[in-house]
Amino acid sequence: MNEKDCIMLQYLAEEQSLTKAAERLYITQPALTYRIQQMEKEYGVPIIAKSSKGTRLTPEGSYLADYAKKTLIDLHKMKDYITGMRNEVKGTLRLGVASYFGLYKLPPLLKMFNEACPDVQIHVTSALSPEILDLLHQEAIHVGIIRGEYPWFDAKYLLHDEPIIIISKEEIALEQLPELPHILYYEPRIKALSQTQSPFSETIQAWWHERYSVPPTITMRVDTYETCKEMVKQGLGYSIVPGVFVKPQDGLYTIPLIRKSGDPIKRNTWMLYRNSSLDLAIVNRYVQFMKNQHI
Repeated sequence: MNEKDCIMLQYLAEEQSLTKAAERLYITQPALTYRIQQMEKEYGVPIIAKSSKGTRLTPEGSYLADYAKKTLIDLHKMKDYITGMRNEVKGTLRLGVASYFGLYKLPPLLKMFNEACPDVQIHVTSALSPEILDLLHQEAIHVGIIRGEYPWFDAKYLLHDEPIIIISKEEIALEQLPELPHILYYEPRIKALSQTQSPFSETIQAWWHERYSVPPTITMRVDTYETCKEMVKQGLGYSIVPGVFVKPQDGLYTIPLIRKSGDPIKRNTWMLYRNSSLDLAIVNRYVQFMKNQHI
């Protein structure tokens, strides 16, 4: 099983679709099907099964896909180690970034880093923070950038924090909130974490229970902060969002969330990595680069 086969199996496992996997591999579906048939002959087991609902991996195929995933990680670590032996700032830097950071903050930073280290190839995965954390645990990425508080017991660095605020089209008083229509942001949930509430939601609930004995009047549930803001602009209710999403030109009233103790409630953006990975020149250089930026 070569590297291309490993990537093919990984995409099949992620997509559960021959068409989508072929698109990601930039090959035709017949070419992908042919290679799968060759592997089935080689190993003597069925790798995929087709049904009216689409394509899925067989138990044998799932085992091969898991093996392929581990093999790719080991292959990347081997290449990193060989490159690191020369202590050269070159090779492939694998980053995982929270979707917001990838959209609003990362592009100019990567441009600056690329200009300073032109021999470094950068692979970026943009996803939800729990997914980024999972990639770090798997050692599939070198550095992760997440938003919010998640357990990580190795190296971490606070890139920036932002206030969490109430936004409304008209001026409102905190005492009014339980009776006013609330546009609730809810974080899309990942299957593996479907029973886990996001740290952002937990923070908001804790603040609410400090002040009110009744639940909010939720009239809408939306899955992006931008949608929350646009609904508020139309006077459809108030919302609670990180302050970074709201600009003066939005023309909205804002109230920062403050605990009864007087402490402001903020949302942090963290850079996570392993101390051992700093032995790699490209990771060390990137981590120091990010620490020197005033994000």
